[in-house]
Parts: sequence; structure tokens; C-alpha cells
Amino acid sequence: MLTFSRRNALRATLAMGTLAATRSDLLAQAFPARPIRVIVPLAASGATDVALRMVLEEMGRDLRQSFVVENQPGASGMIGMRTGARAVPDGYTILGVNDSIMTMLPTMKDDVGYDPVADFAPITQVVRINFALIAHPSFPANNVQELIAMAKAKPGAVDYASGGLGSPQHVSMELLMHATGIKLNHVPYRGVAQAFNDVVGGHVPLMITGLPAPNELINTGKLKLLGITSAARSAVFPNQPTISEQGVAGYDFTTYAALVAPAKTPSAIVEQLHQSAIKAMQMPAIQKRLTEMGFEVIANSSADFAAVLKEGIEKYGTLSKVANIRL
Repeated sequence: MLTFSRRNALRATLAMGTLAATRSDLLAQAFPARPIRVIVPLAASGATDVALRMVLEEMGRDLRQSFVVENQPGASGMIGMRTGARAVPDGYTILGVNDSIMTMLPTMKDDVGYDPVADFAPITQVVRINFALIAHPSFPANNVQELIAMAKAKPGAVDYASGGLGSPQHVSMELLMHATGIKLNHVPYRGVAQAFNDVVGGHVPLMITGLPAPNELINTGKLKLLGITSAARSAVFPNQPTISEQGVAGYDFTTYAALVAPAKTPSAIVEQLHQSAIKAMQMPAIQKRLTEMGFEVIANSSADFAAVLKEGIEKYGTLSKVANIRL
């Protein structure tokens, strides 16, 4: 039997819970009342940036507020991630991320300054990003096997560019080296755009980069396509064999672009952002544009994204140990 004081305590607890739920609902009803800041801890014009801007533009129309993208590259994305983790969790600051900064970097480097699970609330995965192994036209190798033969003949003599330590361009090449036993020389840049431009200019001969950045340059012969990194061929380049098809059995590398909010952002606001993002990605015109560029629309639930995040941390944590990738 409850005593008087215990009954009062129980009533107070229930009242506080009701008040908290009501406050969250009221916040969601009033949200958004001003522009929303979107921190993208990556350089502008990369695959993640391009896909997210397309969806955020439609979300802005849906919610009748602007989404202001702030690219904060540097330190492999850690600067922007730390800023986002410390932001006020009111829905007016969210982040556009990829799995490099959510799962690869935190498992391959000590003390990145943020916890991908504890510091962020998943909103949704937006797209899957396919990657291509590209080279400057002057590069002697025309396919993966020729690259492997070159690298084995002169270990460490072939340079490759990346968007920085722990970037998808870096990790994907590390996995290729581990799978084939070759040794290439890593040339990291502050962002993927700078790395890509130097490959186009012939300053560095080789890199793995996300579609759609190289599409037009491949089609016009200004870049050479050596292989696709995913398990299946790309719809954009259906005649190009994958790296796996070219003898590197089991090689499969893709990433994703996604939206997250700082932890403790009211769940009603996270859900409102999620619904708006899903609505944008279900638009036939948006799906068509994304598909034509080489992206695969995901548009999953926040819970499914949380599960994918957990799986990715386990996957890359294991790979970093097996392949000895430490940053």
C-alpha cells in the first residue's frame, strides 16, 4: 500500500513526465521558427556534400525555412564533428555526415573528440555512395591487375591522393593494399576536392573517389577509370568491371551520406526532421537526379540508421585491427 508521501512522489513524477512530453510537443509544433544550420565536416563539392544539399533544399521548401550549410573540413572531419557535438540540442543545428567520420575515423584513431553514438541522434541515411578507382590518363596501368603488377614491381613508388587521414579515399585504398599485398604511397589533402583536382591535373596519378565527381571527366577521357569499388557494377558505368571482378575477390567498399542531430535534441524534432527528409527523398525528381549521378537512395528510419551505425563501428573496428590501419 502506498503511503501519502509515496503517492505524492509518484504523482509528481508522472506530472513531470507529462510536462516534459508536452514541452517536446510544443517545441516541435513551433519548429522551425528560424533557419537551420547544417554542419558538414567535409569539404564542399564532395559526394556527401552534393547529395545532402539536394535533399536539404527540398526539406527547406517543406519546412519553409532555410537550411544553411557550413562546410567545416579539417582534421579529417574532427573539427566539425566536435563543433556539432557541443551545439545546443534544439534542432537548429544538425550535421551532414558520412560513415568515414561516424565509423571509420573513431575506430582507427584514439581520442577523436566525439562519440559517434553518445553525442549524436540519428535522423536518417540519405544515400549510398559508390566509389571509383581513377587515374590520370598518363598513368600506365589501365586496369586493376596492371596497377597491382606495377605496385609489386616498385613497392611504394606509386602515389595516391585522398581527402585526408581516415577519409573514405584513404580507407578504401588501405583495404585494397591489404587485399592485394601491394604498397602505395599516401598523399593526404585537407579535403577531397583538392585531392581530386590534383589527380585531374596530373600532380598525383591515382585515387579512389566517390561518384559523381569524376563521371563527366571519365566520359570525356580526362580521367581513366580502372575499377568500381562496390560489389555490383555501377548503373552509371555498367560496362566497367568492379575491382572484385578484376581478381580482388570480396572487395566491396561504399559509404553513405546521412543526417544526425546533437544528442538530447527533442525526439519530436528529430522525428519532424526525419519525416521531412523522407518526404524529400521520395520525390521522383529527386530520386531521378540522385540515381543519374550514381547515388542509391536509402531513406531509412532513425532506428534502422542507429543499427547500421552500430554495425559499422564493429565492422571498421575489426578491419582496423586485421589490416593494421591506425591513424
